Amino acid sequence: MKKLSFLVIILFGCLVLACKEKKSEQFLRLTTHTWTTDTLLANGVDASGPGQLLWKFKGDAKFNEDGTGVFGSYTGKWAFGNAEETKVTITSPSLKIPIVCTLIELTSASLKITTAVFDSVTFDPIYIRMTFKAK
Repeated sequence: MKKLSFLVIILFGCLVLACKEKKSEQFLRLTTHTWTTDTLLANGVDASGPGQLLWKFKGDAKFNEDGTGVFGSYTGKWAFGNAEETKVTITSPSLKIPIVCTLIELTSASLKITTAVFDSVTFDPIYIRMTFKAK
């Protein structure tokens, strides 16, 4: 009977370990590093200076495993936007709308994302490209 109890405990332990949710490579690459801005471009032009469109994104970005994060001077939440994990949605009370980004490159050293927003005056699209280096 002791052997059976011992066997049941071992099997239960193995079952618990096997059922742990595995994190994808994309998830681990994104959450392992603190990312520092390299370039912040709007329509191909630097937009990282004070008062410019992307200046509040300048600095560090940290994607935490619990879905929260810091994105320059913004704090908020992030989530993958599709099953392939090629889209990331960033939300923050400080942002007027959620930012849906396409992951162009995600390696252990580099993060490159793009998105488009509409100019609030002309309603023309503004194409944004942000690149980051792992810290």
